[in-house]
This record gives sequence, C-alpha cells and structure tokens, in this order.
Amino acid sequence: MQNHIKNETVISTAGATIDPKDDYDPQVHIKNEIVISTATATIDLKDNYDPHMHRNVKNPTNNWQTFAHFLKASIGTGVLAMPSAFAHAGYVNGLVFTVIIGLLALYCLHILIDCMYILCKRQRVPYVSFSEAMKLGLQQGPPCLRCLAPIAAPFVDGFLAFYHFGICCVYVVFIAESIKQLVDEYLVEWDVRLHMCLLIVPLLLIFSIRNLKLLAPFSSAANLLLFVGFGIVLYYILVDLPPLSERDAFVHYSKLPTFFGTVLFALEAVGVILAIEENMATPRAYVQPCGIMNWGMSIVLSLYVFLGFFGYWKYGAEAKGSVTLNIPQTEILAQVVKIFFAITTYISYALQGYVTAHILWTKYLSKRIENTKKHAFYELCFRALIVLLTFGCAIAIPDLSLFLSLVGSFCLSVLGLIFPALLQICVQYETGYGPAGYRLLVNLLLLLFGIFGGVVGTYVSIVDIIKSFSGQLA
Repeated sequence: MQNHIKNETVISTAGATIDPKDDYDPQVHIKNEIVISTATATIDLKDNYDPHMHRNVKNPTNNWQTFAHFLKASIGTGVLAMPSAFAHAGYVNGLVFTVIIGLLALYCLHILIDCMYILCKRQRVPYVSFSEAMKLGLQQGPPCLRCLAPIAAPFVDGFLAFYHFGICCVYVVFIAESIKQLVDEYLVEWDVRLHMCLLIVPLLLIFSIRNLKLLAPFSSAANLLLFVGFGIVLYYILVDLPPLSERDAFVHYSKLPTFFGTVLFALEAVGVILAIEENMATPRAYVQPCGIMNWGMSIVLSLYVFLGFFGYWKYGAEAKGSVTLNIPQTEILAQVVKIFFAITTYISYALQGYVTAHILWTKYLSKRIENTKKHAFYELCFRALIVLLTFGCAIAIPDLSLFLSLVGSFCLSVLGLIFPALLQICVQYETGYGPAGYRLLVNLLLLLFGIFGGVVGTYVSIVDIIKSFSGQLA
C-alpha cells in the first residue's frame, strides 16, 4: 500500500480532469489504467501490482550467480550420502523413490514460491518471507486453521533456523572426517573430535561474511571443484563393479525411513533456495518452466540418482555416510578428491549458516539492540556463537549418516512438504481448488505423506542414535 499511495488522484469539479501529484512515477505505475465513469466520476484502478518490480535488493545477484548458488546449496554432502541411502532401500526402490521424492520436493518449492507471490500481490508488498507467508495464509485460510496464525511465524522460523543449523553440524562432521583420513595417513591418528576443534577458526572466518554476493565467487569456484571431485569419485565407483546380482533390488521396509530422511536431506535446501530467490535481480527467471530452479533441480536429481545407484552397486551395504570415506585412503587421487570436497563443504557452511543467522538476527535479535552502530559487531558475535554451537553438536553426534537422517526426517518433512501444502490450502481457500477440488486432494495427500514420513523417519533416526551411543558406552 505504501508503494502505491501516490496513485491518489484529484477530480476537478469543473471538468472532471485528473491532476496527478508531482511525485507520480509513470515508469512504475503506467500499468495502473485509470477509468473514470461518466455517470458517477468514480475511479477504478486495475490491480496490476507486480511485487518483483518493487523489490529493493542492496546487492542483487544475476542469473548465473543465482544458478551457481542454487547448485552449491543443493549439491553438498547429501549427494555423497546417496549410496548409503540406496543401501537402505535397494537399487530398484532407491531409483523409483528418489525420483518421486525429488519431483515432490520441486513441486512443493514451486507452490511455496507461487503462494508467496500471490500473498505479496494481495498485500501489495515487494516480498514476504516464508514465515510471514504462513501467517498471512493461515489468516486468510479456512476458519478452523486461523487460530494457528499467531504462532505460525516463530514456528516456521524455528524450523528453518534449526534445519540449516543441523546442516552446518553435518558439515563440521564431514570436513573433520575427510581431514582425519589424510592426517591418519601421513601424520598421526587422532580422534575425529580433535580435528573438529581445528576447524573452529577457519569456520569463524568464512562465517563472518554476511553478504551473499560476496560469496558468489567462492560458490563458482566450489562448483568447479565439485564437478572435478565427482568425476574422480565416479572413476573409483565405476572401476571393477561387482555383479549387480550381488546387490538387493529391494530391502525390508523397516529401513525405508532412514532412506526417506537421507534423500530429503540431500535434495531439500528450502531456506537457502528462498534466500537465493529473494536476492535475485530478476526473480521471475527463477520459477519459469525453463527457469533456474527447474534446470538446477534436473541436474541435481540426475546426479543424485546416478551416484546413488552406482555407489550402491559398487559398495553395497558397506556404503558409508559419505562415499568419499569408501574410496581408498592411500592413493593420491583419492586424497585429492577428499581435499576438494572438504573445501566445497567449507564454503557451503557459510551459505547454509546464512539462513540461520539471517532469520534469528534480522527478525528477532537486532531489534533488541537500540544502538545501530553496534549491530555489525553484535551480529559477528552471534555468528561466532552459531559456529561454536554447531561444533558442540557435531562433537556430541559424530556419526554422519545418523545426523543426516535425523535432520532430514525431522525438519524437511515439515518445511519441504507439510508447510507448502498447508500454505496452498489456505491461499486458495477463497478462490477455489479447481475442478472437483483436485488441488485440495493433492495437498491433503502431501500433508499425509509428510507427516507419516517425518514421524516414522525421526523415530527411527533417534532409535539408531540411542543404539549407537549404547554401543559406544558398552
């Protein structure tokens, strides 16, 4: 509304002429056709408000930078865990269910961004965050859900912050495990927790970068290392493959929840994906049929299926939480690829942690500090605290595969499936759900799938973590 208050017009009593105020900008408001009724001399402004045209991003990213960020955010340690995920599903189940989960995740991202855009148009604001969209959606949705609106924003923010915090914990474990293998080979054998301690200062340094645009060159360099690293990993995987008959096409259904959590963790990075779209110079290019998100997810999903299938074919049930831990420890080429992935994960730590820091600092903490001159200092202190907390959690649960499944099942079933489906149900409540209410049916099925997968996956992951700790104590 503030952006369009200038559209007020003055009707002259003599000739019913329109006298625009001097600060009227025809470049922004040319689409607002003004129709004067000859009978009543009323004014009807057509609602052509486009939120994308009114965004004011301080350091916007171009399409190539956005594409690089998307790939870097979506291709992390999760893809290296795909062989382990297939070991919990079988190669037939793994292929089919990975594609299904990937398409569902992409569909939910589309409906989420589309609903956020619709709410922006209704509110006539340039942008609403995920949490703000859930609050507005519930306020406009079915009456039985409107009581949830007051708690929607902190609830969504909490899940987003915790999820990306969990990813950072996984990254600490992964980097430490990769470094440990190299140090064990050439220097001295240390516990993985000691290697985590050595990472604190480097992580503090990169996490002090608060601007996504400044991270773009690092993302591009990391993407190059990623693809070179994947090439080397595939070389080790594809050489001397055993007969496929030695691997299970299907496994017992009790293992599928771990598969579900791991694949969700690998595919979904909803907070970063929304943050990337928010910082775009041309956000419409993000969601077009041949846009950045569809192309990016096609590449990501193809890579995940390929690496998961052939990684499981090569290593079977012995596939570890990261396939880089399966390749030979003594060969130079294998050591190089571990360094590559450690570097790319180090850069990804800053991208994933950006969401946690941005949500908690911008929305909740900065408002409590009246002296704006000290905001930068206090934000850096808060970011340092996040690094120390991720380090503490990684020390507590140093098992990569268990951490992956827990974070994926608990957070992403809610953020990636349940919330987008619920939001579309609310946003389309007044406009309708299409012929025979098919959109409502689809979203209800997504809700049930997300709830079932999340509850069962979280339960299984927690039980496995307890068993792991019991085994260590014994």
